[in-house]
Amino acid sequence: MNEPEIILDMLGHPATGQPQTPRTLAVIGLSDNPGKASYSVSAYMQQQGYRIFPINPAISEVLGERSYASLAELPVKPDVVNVFRLPRFLPAIVEEMISLGLRDLWVQLGIVNLEAAERAEQAALRVVMDRCILIEHRRLSR
Repeated sequence: MNEPEIILDMLGHPATGQPQTPRTLAVIGLSDNPGKASYSVSAYMQQQGYRIFPINPAISEVLGERSYASLAELPVKPDVVNVFRLPRFLPAIVEEMISLGLRDLWVQLGIVNLEAAERAEQAALRVVMDRCILIEHRRLSR
């Protein structure tokens, strides 16, 4: 968990100076409220060229993208699942990822569920937990 090379790989190697392969992020818990971290972080990642797939059954659209109720409804397999939900929701998210064959789980800063991380890693998922994807992207883009 949180290995530097995995963080770099999940972000698509932003500091190489080479054109990045477009990356897709499924953002679980993305809010349409500009005052929420999920919104500002996702807007930043979108501005950096990442394709955002919001996962939030309570809204229909955010950041110009259709919102989906679950990972299973997505039209593509995202490169990374980025989570802005309370720790108690992580076990179900991990199980859904396993069932869908998704590989990369990024859990935002301040969100920790070590049992879910262990289950994910046992199923060969790569895990970044308690790290902000925006902060890491900025740090690695220097």
